[in-house]
Amino acid sequence: MVTAKQVQYRIGQTKKKLTKLNKEVAATKGKMKALEGQLKKAKAAVKPKAKKKAAPKKKVAKKK
Repeated sequence: MVTAKQVQYRIGQTKKKLTKLNKEVAATKGKMKALEGQLKKAKAAVKPKAKKKAAPKKKVAKKK
């Protein structure tokens, strides 16, 4: 059987753990945003390859 003080202690420990994890989540979200920004910049910096020009179409003389 547990006492009220034991339950209060466990609740306090759980709150501390939750607070720590919430801080880590916030920090991780910030890091992800920064990395996504870097990825966007990197993609923009890469120039797309120039498309080859299509060969000019031959004109076909119409027969009358």
